[in-house]
Amino acid sequence: MPTVSLTINGKKVVADVEGRTLLVQLLREGQRLTGTHVGCDTSQCGACVVHVNGKAVKSCTMLALQADDSEVETIESIANEGELHPMQAAFKEHHGLQCGFCTPGMVMAAIDMVNRIPNLDEETVRHELEGNFCRCTGYHNIVQAILAGSKAMQS
Repeated sequence: MPTVSLTINGKKVVADVEGRTLLVQLLREGQRLTGTHVGCDTSQCGACVVHVNGKAVKSCTMLALQADDSEVETIESIANEGELHPMQAAFKEHHGLQCGFCTPGMVMAAIDMVNRIPNLDEETVRHELEGNFCRCTGYHNIVQAILAGSKAMQS
């Protein structure tokens, strides 16, 4: 069985995995990091978004072996000593969630969005969210939360 060695949320992890093991499986089942969700199994919903080497990745489409020697960051790591990340706080303040299933992926995608595109506007946010589905909110509050989170992250 192949071995994968990576850093997850700042912690060095070495694990034996089957060649077909997905990164999302390693995170959820192997590391018990269940904030990363599996919503569709076809990479269309975005509930599984994590950061790999600083970039948003749908972890249901990446083999664990492809993450070898990578740094992976999940939703569990973005709060700082009990204080919400500015994007998490914006989602809370602007009611950017209802059931919460899509929220971890949305937040991770939003952080990546802000890191790549410094001056977000509503049209850009809506375009960038095309790979993330929410069945509850209608997106208006999510978009407002991302815009507010962007401002908070830049200040």
